[in-house]
Amino acid sequence: MSTPLQVPVSLQGDPHHGLRARWNALAERLTRLVAHDALALATRVGVAAIFFYSGRTKVQGFLTLTDSAYELFRTEYKLPLVPPEIAAHLAAYSEHLFPLLLVLGIFTRLSALALLGMTLVIQVFVYPDAWPTHLSWAALLLYLVGRGGGRLSLDHALGIH
Repeated sequence: MSTPLQVPVSLQGDPHHGLRARWNALAERLTRLVAHDALALATRVGVAAIFFYSGRTKVQGFLTLTDSAYELFRTEYKLPLVPPEIAAHLAAYSEHLFPLLLVLGIFTRLSALALLGMTLVIQVFVYPDAWPTHLSWAALLLYLVGRGGGRLSLDHALGIH
């Protein structure tokens, strides 16, 4: 009888064992090649772009909210408990600040958590049928919340975990 860490004698000559070993070796090389630092940077920039461009549609100039942004929050978004005028400002400012922080890699976990909260609000109260899109955003944001910004971030340079 074999233990969980031993390969049974019956598999040692099995051609699939060699294939599995080659696959695992390839997977190890890919893990080293595509390190967390590269994944974190790509994730930070990718998810930041989604939210930043959404924020830009709500403002003109630097951060002046457009009439259409207010109207969007009055008629389409209709968040409970938050007046549309306040919600529009909170969303527009958040969609500019947190993506900027993500790109710089400063307060990465906090910024990703804030955008994850925004994603949850959008999913629950605004576009509940858009869950595949929101799930992909949430997965990217959860990666950053759980692993941080990586070595290619200001967090790392400043010793912030």
